[in-house]
Amino acid sequence: MATDRLPAAWTSRRPRWLVPVAVIGGILLLGVMPLIGSYNGMVDKEESVEQSFADLDAQLQRRHDLIPNLVGAVEGILTQEQEVFGEIARARQNYAGAASPEEKLEAGAQESSALARLLVIMENYPQLQSAGNIRDLQVQLEGTENRIAQSRRQYNGVATDYNRSIRRFPRSLLAGMFGFDRRTLFEADVESRDAPTVDLGND
Repeated sequence: MATDRLPAAWTSRRPRWLVPVAVIGGILLLGVMPLIGSYNGMVDKEESVEQSFADLDAQLQRRHDLIPNLVGAVEGILTQEQEVFGEIARARQNYAGAASPEEKLEAGAQESSALARLLVIMENYPQLQSAGNIRDLQVQLEGTENRIAQSRRQYNGVATDYNRSIRRFPRSLLAGMFGFDRRTLFEADVESRDAPTVDLGND
């Protein structure tokens, strides 16, 4: 029998299950799209945190590398100040052994505190005022401390924004499912909240 002789209803009939499947698929798509957007948003924020931490870590590492030069230049004169040199050595050891961002931030704060104490002590030794190499090191440290402070503010800002975003519903559900964890903020020690003063003066 030729197909052109069949009733029109026979040739145009579609499977009954096709329409419900299409409707369900559309509903699922509408529900999934916001979840995809939320997931991608958390990924973008997490990447911003990672980049900001990398910038901060680079400045912490620069200071970490400068400290031995300063210690070597003044240790012979500050022979009675061995306690502060011990603090610096322990802080540097902690930083060198830090494996996670949280450990690095904590060790970086310890280095800030120990270095600030050393610089305060140095102000009491006039014979250091005329040493050009010490002045050069202090200028480099001052610039590094300023960059650390700026990087710390930037990192804390993006980390706070990220932490806030993963705590809000319904993103908090996705964050738990896909392992988006809170990030530790870089809180400087009370003794080192300000960049250490490195000017020995010209008196």
